[in-house]
Amino acid sequence: MKGEKKGNMTVSEAGKRGGETTSERYGHEFYENIGKKGGKTTSERYGSPFYEEIGAKGGQTTSQKYGHGFYEEIGHKGGQKVKELIEKGKAGGA
Repeated sequence: MKGEKKGNMTVSEAGKRGGETTSERYGHEFYENIGKKGGKTTSERYGSPFYEEIGAKGGQTTSQKYGHGFYEEIGHKGGQKVKELIEKGKAGGA
């Protein structure tokens, strides 16, 4: 269906055009609101096990794709950021 032609454009071209028009008409907040509504509905229907399952799948995929070193690197970056924020807080800077 992605490359299927209808008239002068493909279905994917029409979808992209429709998305751009919606974005121009309603703005970024529109997408935030529908995302929150969708997340709330998904949570109510499926509960936390659903999010645990998709989180685990994402973690496995990331692990296979990037390996152990990736987690070490992002953990170090996170630790450095926390250290920086603590020092900033102690110095009285916001």
